[in-house]
Amino acid sequence: MATAKKAAAKKTPAAKKPAAKKAAVKKTAAKKAPAKKVAAKKPAAKKVAAKTVAAKKPVAKKAVAKKAPAKKAAAKKAPVKKVKTARKPNAAFMKPMTPSSELAAVIGTNPMPRTDVTKKVWDYIKKNKLQDAVNKRNINADDKLKAVFGGKKTVSMFEMTKLISGHLK
Repeated sequence: MATAKKAAAKKTPAAKKPAAKKAAVKKTAAKKAPAKKVAAKKPAAKKVAAKTVAAKKPVAKKAVAKKAPAKKAAAKKAPVKKVKTARKPNAAFMKPMTPSSELAAVIGTNPMPRTDVTKKVWDYIKKNKLQDAVNKRNINADDKLKAVFGGKKTVSMFEMTKLISGHLK
């Protein structure tokens, strides 16, 4: 009989440890759960029930104590945020490039940055409705763009930028 009580006493702390972990997450659920278990264990030794109740209180206090410094640390990190400044354009993209004669037929002869070249080519494509209706990623080249695209009839928009960069000096 005594061994059965010891086995029951050993099982109760193990069974209540997960409940103690839940206490950190939900305090109200933890308060209701031990009350039911203690009421069910009245015939058991009072010392075991007192130890488990005493063991739960420090665990709950530790969890609360750990959460409070975390909030203070988060509050300290907030003022450290940097104020974003206006982005500077990359100098390589902004350097004026001279287009080849084939590309000049599409965008003009004036030297301009790569970004403007791409914009002008897209303006030409949209103005002449050269973008494929089914697959919008493809461009159907006309006579002027075939010279730029190396004789290809259809080019993807990603391949287009590669081909255009070959016509800039």
